[in-house]
This record gives sequence, C-alpha cells and structure tokens, in this order.
Amino acid sequence: MKKTTLTSVSAGPLANLRIRHTRIAHLMSEVKSLLDPEGDILALLGPTGVGKSMLGGYLVENALKEAESAMQANSGLMPALRIEAVSSGEAEFSWSLFYQCILEGLGEDLSMPRQVYDVDPASGLLLRARGTRTNTLGGLRKAVENALLARQVQFLVVDEAAHIFHQSSPSKLKIQLNTLKSLSNTTGVQLVLVGSYDLYELVFLSGQLARRIHVVHFPRYREDNEADVRAYKACVQQFQNANSELWGDSLMEYADALMENTLGCVGTLKSVLKRAAKFANGRGKWSVDALQAALLTQTQREQILREIQEGEHRIEPGITRELHLPKKSQTTKATKNQREAA
Repeated sequence: MKKTTLTSVSAGPLANLRIRHTRIAHLMSEVKSLLDPEGDILALLGPTGVGKSMLGGYLVENALKEAESAMQANSGLMPALRIEAVSSGEAEFSWSLFYQCILEGLGEDLSMPRQVYDVDPASGLLLRARGTRTNTLGGLRKAVENALLARQVQFLVVDEAAHIFHQSSPSKLKIQLNTLKSLSNTTGVQLVLVGSYDLYELVFLSGQLARRIHVVHFPRYREDNEADVRAYKACVQQFQNANSELWGDSLMEYADALMENTLGCVGTLKSVLKRAAKFANGRGKWSVDALQAALLTQTQREQILREIQEGEHRIEPGITRELHLPKKSQTTKATKNQREAA
C-alpha cells in the first residue's frame, strides 16, 4: 500500500453504522417468505463476520415496524424477538439462562417467582401444585410459553445458536434440538437459529428432525464473481461516504485489498475499519499505515479461510435441491428445444 496522510478526526460514526447491502436485502426477502408460525425451524448459516447477526436484527426490526399500528392498538403485542444463546461457562447449556433471556426480552419481571398453579374445581381457588418449587426450570419454561403466547410472538431469532449444542454431550444433542422444537410446537413460534457453519451438522441429528429444518445460506462476497465484487465495493463506498472526514476519498483505492483481506465478509470489513480509525486517532493522524495495521494477519486470514472453505464444502449438499422431471416432461422439453433450434 502506498502511504497517504490525512488529518486526525473522530471514528464515532463507524460505531453504529449499519449497511443494508445487496446480500442482506436478498436474504431478508428469502427469510421473510419462509416465516410461518407453523413452519419449519430456519437455520441461517454462514461464515464468521459475514453479517448474520445484523440480518437477524433487521428481521426483527422489520417485523416490529410492519406491526406498528397493531402494537399501538395493543401495547402487549410483540410479533418478533431476538436473543442470544449465551455461553454461560457451565458444563452443559443453561436452559434456565436461555429462558430468562427470553423473558427479559419480552419485558417480564424476573423478580417474581415462577410457580405452577392449578384451580380447585370445587372452590375455584388457585392451588399450588404439590412438590413444585419457585423459579424451577419447569416454572421458567411455563412462564416462557405463557409470555410468548400472551405477546403473540410469531418468530424468535436465536443468535449464536451453536452454543446450545456445543455445551452438550453427544448423547444430549437430540434432546437439545427436541427441546427447541417442543417450544416451537407448544407456542406456535417459529425459530430462526443463527450460526456459523459448525451449526450445520448439529441440526441434522435424525431424519425426523432434518425434515423440519430449512437451511438458509448467507454466503460471503467472492472475488471470482464480478457481481459480488461490485456489491462489496459498494459497501466500501458506503463506509467512505459515512465519514468522509476520516477517509477522505482514498478508501475506495484499497477496496480490492480490503476484499482480499476480509474474505468478502462485510462484518469483518467493518471491524477492520473501526480498528484502523482507532489506530489513526491513537497516533494523532490518519495514514494508510493505520489501515494496514488493522488488517487481519496472515495467520488469522488463513484460519478463517480454512473454516469458510470447509464450511462451504460441507453445506453444499444441504442447500442443493434438484427436481427430476418425469421422462414425458423431459421428452417434451427436448422436442421443444429441437423445434426452437430449427
């Protein structure tokens, strides 16, 4: 990279900048067409840094915006929710923490005890179920079911969904996925599991479960695809335009180098540019040296590329769909082609 020097300015505008680029827009349309309370679990998979979490956020924001009028009429309505499957550090995935995250997202008061009650058919009085303790896992689960139904949630985006399975022993993997499917069945809430390629093999634990899961691939922009290169450069242009005082008009000059270093992942691009801005301010001036210092190292890039290539190879059979035409249809099609050629 040749050296360029600009003035020192704040990198603040980059912190909250979100770019709704071509890939995001396309996948938004695809996922929205698949959203159905009685539909399959959706598994949104892609490489690290590609923008999966941002897409999940956009899906929820869009659903809330579309339901704005209904939500004004009914303050309890919440058609969509996004949470993260937190890695708690425990030996097994914490469903208790998972349920608490859902309740917090729905605005529930977690200081209230979660207790299972019944109604005495003779007196009509509430009775506490025998042997049931407050704030048990069962109590939390029931509270989540009631809250999701009461708030009329249509779909739940679970970010970092692989954590649910990574912290599970092999014998419990099916149990984890069955727990999710049970939650979907009892509440009518569609689940959108968001994760990197390592989630792919985990969600296909049996034929029964596999038929209930639809995979949506969020691919990176590739250097060997002309349309992808144009789309990626458009993202770089937006980053430049968002804070021209910081970048001047020189950032586009390095678009090809940035695409190669970030492997065509817009989320990684944003991280690189944020670091570059911090380096520039820390040194008291902006220079291309700051940009170069913010790039992924060769080791980092090679490791990420290896994971991406392995993931793309594994997921290919899961996103390839073929429709074999009946022989009669094939013959008709061949005859039609012959006629057109003549």
